Amino acid sequence: MSEQAPARKGRTAAIGWALTIAFNIVAPIMTYNHLTSAGYGEVTALLASAAWPVVDIGVHLAWHRRVDEFAVISLVFMALTVVVTLAGPQSARLLLVKDSLVTGIFGIACLASLAAPRPMMFYFGRKFATDGTPAAISWWNGLWQYEGFRRVQRNLTIGWGLAYVAEAALRIALSYALDTASMVTLNSVLSYAVTGALIFWTITYARRSRPKAAAAAPVAEPAAG
Repeated sequence: MSEQAPARKGRTAAIGWALTIAFNIVAPIMTYNHLTSAGYGEVTALLASAAWPVVDIGVHLAWHRRVDEFAVISLVFMALTVVVTLAGPQSARLLLVKDSLVTGIFGIACLASLAAPRPMMFYFGRKFATDGTPAAISWWNGLWQYEGFRRVQRNLTIGWGLAYVAEAALRIALSYALDTASMVTLNSVLSYAVTGALIFWTITYARRSRPKAAAAAPVAEPAAG
């Protein structure tokens, strides 16, 4: 297994990124906002929004002949959002708390995935570090043989998991300390700020870890062979 990444197909990668962002981020948000502004309930809007990751799974399956893990995870957490929203009494404050609980569940899922054969960030990395072609997927999967690569994926998963659990705890505490109007604004700002910081940290950490992993690869390769 070569540690050198296969040449990315720029057009394929661009289309893949565009579809992922469109079906899992843009379309669900637009659908939710449009339906709620048109007078539909939050649960109805969430259920309608959840249809878009299903479309993404179908497109990815038809194109690459395999299921896209990122779309599956998006669908699972939209379903969790619906369940959490329906559970218990309904109030503006509790809806904010429930929204934070979904974030916390994602953090817990990241930490729980450390017990699986491969942690969650391995699959997220494969989604965004490759163009989705069989050669690129095979290359990414093959990197798991290197101890340095495995350590980076586990550390990234720990970082994302702990950050989202901490963010959820903070948002829940603030939901009871601040008035609802202030918390609605802070909720979005804090969510995007934490996600942006995690993405920056992920890119920086992965780049700094790459030389160490490359140095260890020639030692690991004969053993793997």
